[in-house]
Formats: sequence, C-alpha cells, structure tokens
Amino acid sequence: MAKPALTPIEAFLAPLARTARTHPLLDGLVFWGGPDGWPGQPSEALETEEIAFYAEGLLEDGFRMQWTLVAETGDAPGHLRLCFWQEGDPPPALPPGWRALDQGRWPIG
Repeated sequence: MAKPALTPIEAFLAPLARTARTHPLLDGLVFWGGPDGWPGQPSEALETEEIAFYAEGLLEDGFRMQWTLVAETGDAPGHLRLCFWQEGDPPPALPPGWRALDQGRWPIG
C-alpha cells in the first residue's frame, strides 16, 4: 500500500525533522519576531523530539517560520534556530561567528 502524500507543511518540515533525528542532542532555540523586531535571546529551548510537532501547529495557525541549523564554531552543528512571526520583518542575519549549515523558510517562495 502506498504511503499517503505529505501535506505542504509536512514536506517543508521533513528536512528539519530529519536533522533533529540525526542530531538528537541539539536544542531548538525559539525566537519570536513581531512589529517591534526580534529579541537577541531565545524565548525558550525545545528538545529535538518536540521541534517538528511544535512548528507544525504554528504553521497550521498561519505563522511564518525560518529554521536554521547553526554551527557556532567549526563545522559541527551547535543548535537549531527556530524563528516564528506573523507580521513584521523576517529574522535578521545570524550573529557574527554563527554559520548556517542548512535552513528553510515558510511560506516557501
């Protein structure tokens, strides 16, 4: 029996979920943006098994999201940066010293 097709949100989150499974000790650092801008510090940290479920609910409720697999030093992943917003500007560039290893943005396009 064929697997059912993924929804667009599930397809978007698939690489993020795969990264979380591959690196189960990474934290997902949640940043919330809005009309007043973006905070410098995360509002909370998620364990990897929570990330895709947490994000899926917010995307279904109309939030925008950008996720980034961040290397803080060298090439090793340090954490997942999870940015959510409904209005205002998208997230700012990564702080100096951080490098994006992979990323995605919803809505796509």
